[in-house]
Amino acid sequence: MDRLKQMAVFAEVMQAGSFSAAARRLEMTASAVSQHIRQLEQSLGLVLLHRSTRRLAATEAGSRFYEGCAEMVAAARRAEQALHLLRDEPEGELRLAAPIDFGGLLAEALAPLRRFPRLSVQLLLDDRRVDLIEERVDIAIRVGSQPDSNQVARPLGVIPRQLCAAPAYLASHGMPQHPQDLLVHDWLCRPGGEWLELSGPSGQLERLRVEGRARANQVSTLHALCIAGWGIHIGVGFSDRQALAEGRLLAILPDWHLSGMPAHAVTLRRDAQPAKVRHTLDILTGFFRQADYVLSSSFSLHTEV
Repeated sequence: MDRLKQMAVFAEVMQAGSFSAAARRLEMTASAVSQHIRQLEQSLGLVLLHRSTRRLAATEAGSRFYEGCAEMVAAARRAEQALHLLRDEPEGELRLAAPIDFGGLLAEALAPLRRFPRLSVQLLLDDRRVDLIEERVDIAIRVGSQPDSNQVARPLGVIPRQLCAAPAYLASHGMPQHPQDLLVHDWLCRPGGEWLELSGPSGQLERLRVEGRARANQVSTLHALCIAGWGIHIGVGFSDRQALAEGRLLAILPDWHLSGMPAHAVTLRRDAQPAKVRHTLDILTGFFRQADYVLSSSFSLHTEV
């Protein structure tokens, strides 16, 4: 590292034409510049500069060595300029991880990024918890409570949940009228079952645990099972919302409310983020705040069997 600094000082002396002029450019003293050149010559075993009281001239070795030193300094400056671009304007590849059901939503939410021609987007859609470091993820959208960690979670909002089932299932099993009725129904859950806490129209609170007749670790699979009539599902995804609005799923106990699921944009650090991450975080935050069909809103419900 000392050698690289000495080479940079030598290149600056050659360009400036004197130790004093180079010292002013480098914000160093002339004696410090002279010491760097002397140490460089000693380590190389060659004289690079002839000095006199009136002029400074490069030796043959100095002229040859200067070409490489100047190119090194120019490459460092190009690298720094590239980082300035990365810091100030979105470019490169943005790697964003999210649950599978967020695909359509992100296509709409990230539309403002199209105006940055040097930016490409890689969407990693998976319901598993992606390792940000191992898979080089810039931003991960995660739903649910976030465990304490060194990662930074920016709140996006709260996604509502609604119990739902297919009309065919409810026609054969009956529509629950009270939370306790849920215990005799077939359930679609993640492995390990679900705890339900429902608040009623008069402030009642019912808490119960259900086990899944069919279990899956992906929300998209649970949605498909629900559409196929396998049982009751806790609708939280955007596919569930659309199916409820279209009547392909029916809301169960619409007067009883489940707590919503918080959504976060997770990054590895808060400071020194490239422009592509800063811009995307601002875009996502603004989109989620304005999208009344995503955050803190009620489902469009069909309730009749």
